Amino acid sequence: MTQITLIEAVRQAMDEEMARDPRVFLTGEDVGVRGGVFRATQGLFEKYGPDRVIDSPLAELSIVAVGIGAALAELRPICEIQFADFIHPAFNQIVSEAARFYYRTNGAWRVPLVIRAPYGGGVSGGLYHSQSVEAFYAHVPGLKVVIPSTPYDAKGLLKSAVRDPNPVLFFEPKKGYRAIKGDVPDADTPEGDYTVPIGQARVAREGRDLSVYAYGMMAHYSEKAAEIVAREDGIDVEVIDLRTLLPLDKAAVLASVRKTGKALIVYEDNLTMGFGAEVAALIADEAFDSLDGPIRRLAGPDVPGVPYAHTMQEFYMPNPHTIAAAIRDLAAY
Repeated sequence: MTQITLIEAVRQAMDEEMARDPRVFLTGEDVGVRGGVFRATQGLFEKYGPDRVIDSPLAELSIVAVGIGAALAELRPICEIQFADFIHPAFNQIVSEAARFYYRTNGAWRVPLVIRAPYGGGVSGGLYHSQSVEAFYAHVPGLKVVIPSTPYDAKGLLKSAVRDPNPVLFFEPKKGYRAIKGDVPDADTPEGDYTVPIGQARVAREGRDLSVYAYGMMAHYSEKAAEIVAREDGIDVEVIDLRTLLPLDKAAVLASVRKTGKALIVYEDNLTMGFGAEVAALIADEAFDSLDGPIRRLAGPDVPGVPYAHTMQEFYMPNPHTIAAAIRDLAAY
């Protein structure tokens, strides 16, 4: 096992999949010589050449459209959208084309396409480099929506996404790219070529008093918050890292709240219509009799975007201390 950053885990996954399968190629803005704006593809252009690491025009619609066409031709494209904020011009290609091909052809055509995009705030990116877009796509049958929070999961889930026969949106918490570190099996060991199944949540921390559901950077923060309240208040929190939003691991969500009786859902997107509302609805529908308190959500405020100013950004985004405060409030019921 070697400790690496989340961004290095993403890079390793792409490198290993390209080495394993010659059909895999990368395309996106600045993914080639520059190695990506976050350096996620650094070194891959030199290793695999311009036919497999392809710099695209500044046109997200065409990045995804090329990916769909290549996937239909039995290649395995990994399309990078430089920031999740820029994915909107490709919305129709993703939602009306990629997501529906398998259904509309009665299973005759598959679209083995991966779309990677860094999402979320925390880097003083302002309105157009900080958006959380996952709720738009988690609404669409035919897509898979994956968001890792650890290097181990980032690598294993991305490898699963590349091998999946249908489209996967892989959103990466950019604030955690170099802030989150963790152990990953060495590639040259028998355990190195591992995958993490899409559609399974992870019990990040066992607990008995209260369940916290989160994903991405908020899962990382929720673990830290759980440690704070355990140390300072004696509250034993279970943290469920959802990892996959579509398909959602309903069994894991329900099993945890049935054990603890209380649920807090944490996400950095706007509160209203955010993905946490779906988790809350699931718990209300199928685990109401197990509840010992209200279902609570902690999320970003309903404003048009994450502010640029660092102080306002910190106010906007949940963090370990605001999550800990929400845990204490719910635990008091």
